Amino acid sequence: MNHRNWILPVTIGLMLAGLFFSRFLLSASMFLFILSSFQFNKPINQVKSFFKQPVLVGISLLFLLPFISGLWSQDMDTWSSVIRIKLPLLLLPFAFASNHFTHQKNWVSLSVILILLTGCATWWSMWHYLVDMDAVHSGYLQAKTMITPLQNDHVRFSWMVSTCILLATYLLWQKKELPLHIKAAWIILIIWLIVYLHLLAARTGLLCFYSMCFMGIIYFIFKTRNIKRSLAAVCILLTIPVIAYQVFPTFQKRVQYNLYDLSVYNKQVYMPGSNDGMRLISIKAGWQVMNSAPIMGVGFGDIRTETVEWYDQHYPEMINEDKIYPSSEWMMYGAGTGWVGMFIFLFVMALPFFINPFNHSWIWVMLNLSAALSLLFDIGLEVQYGVFLYSFFILWFYKGIHLHKKYDATR
Repeated sequence: MNHRNWILPVTIGLMLAGLFFSRFLLSASMFLFILSSFQFNKPINQVKSFFKQPVLVGISLLFLLPFISGLWSQDMDTWSSVIRIKLPLLLLPFAFASNHFTHQKNWVSLSVILILLTGCATWWSMWHYLVDMDAVHSGYLQAKTMITPLQNDHVRFSWMVSTCILLATYLLWQKKELPLHIKAAWIILIIWLIVYLHLLAARTGLLCFYSMCFMGIIYFIFKTRNIKRSLAAVCILLTIPVIAYQVFPTFQKRVQYNLYDLSVYNKQVYMPGSNDGMRLISIKAGWQVMNSAPIMGVGFGDIRTETVEWYDQHYPEMINEDKIYPSSEWMMYGAGTGWVGMFIFLFVMALPFFINPFNHSWIWVMLNLSAALSLLFDIGLEVQYGVFLYSFFILWFYKGIHLHKKYDATR
């Protein structure tokens, strides 16, 4: 058996295992995957393939902007840490540019493994919830959530669950010939992931889930012109959070805390330990930092220093734990590289919507809408899990849809 037929799928499988079980395994397997992708092509051919695919080039810009900002960053230790974390944004697109990526069957199999691992991870999270439900419920009134995988990174995990719902739906859509009992089991799994999202009640995952659903309904309207069924789907979708509020204490308490938190912020009162209030203040800080150096920004190495200085000037009573980075990746790129960087970031987020060489455009649009929204109120590209999940999912769907297109053309 030719080793190219198994080495890439194996390294991808190891990356998925590392995602859930070991940061070291995730980093090591990613390195092996990148090296393996280059051994099947002449490096010059792979580089040419990379530059012919604007989606891959766009993702790499998310690394190049912070990298270039090192020219005017003062804190080089922080800058080097940022660059180390963001390196997959450059290397993974080059690896996925390989013309010998993997076969369509391997892509489906690995996608199934990813979804099943995510399903098992949600049950692991639920077990911790069921052990002491009262304590978890109390935590939801203090901006805490139930324990999750990814070292308790509930924000990134919630986005991952919502994206796996999309991936599972896409696989079900593609495999219409599956036996009825397998379809039923798959639908039950999708429903469970939706239920878990509402039990976890993390805003990022829920925002992305509902945005994808509404985009799916819009696609259905244009595809079928069936207004009655589309309106029925909208009504069903709108009732889900209402039911979740009545049934799930975690969801209810999360909503109550968010409303309280926002009411305090609207009064322009600083509340130590606030969640939504501090996020909004931090975004305001990022906006001011960006406008203090509108052309090139302050450099990614100095965003924290400049943000803390703004906090000290405008909120001298703020405790150190609340002096966070601007809670929006859009503001991070704006503060670090100015309005130029902000517009380039916007360009990268918008690019996939205009490059649509696929027949299955609906899933591509839904995925990228979800990704752009997830980064609107989160700094996922500043942490290892967030960088990997964003780059991997975009590239995984990109290659998978392309493989499906080639497979359909040969049938």
